[in-house]
Amino acid sequence: MIKYSLICSEKHEFEAWFSNSSDYDVQKSKLLIGCPYCSSTKIEKAIMAPNIASSRKKEEITMKKNRNLSDLNSVIGKLRQHIKDKFEYVGDKFPEEARAIHYGEKEERKIYGEASLDEAKNLHDEGISLSPIPELASPKNKKKLN
Repeated sequence: MIKYSLICSEKHEFEAWFSNSSDYDVQKSKLLIGCPYCSSTKIEKAIMAPNIASSRKKEEITMKKNRNLSDLNSVIGKLRQHIKDKFEYVGDKFPEEARAIHYGEKEERKIYGEASLDEAKNLHDEGISLSPIPELASPKNKKKLN
């Protein structure tokens, strides 16, 4: 992958990733690269300074990455605990429980569990409000980011 700083004919600057340098050339020739600000397809590469990191800079980057991962793991842990404390886990019975609550057959309460994409779509089509929980944030998942 290669990242280019690009500039359009209206002087808007933006970045884009390409598989390789020839991928940029092919996309540009087919007018597939558009400015996200004005949609112009008259795009050129902007001047870029190389990003050469010294060993000190690499250490700073590693430390920042570790801090960010630690912060993210902390937030994910708090989210998992919130879900565990405030919601009832109903497992693979989620679609049935959500319907029963929605149609007043069961007491209203906050639940979470598993549902296939088709089941979730059907619930949504019935007007049942639901939100996916990323697997990483599920109380059932104890993994941390590395």
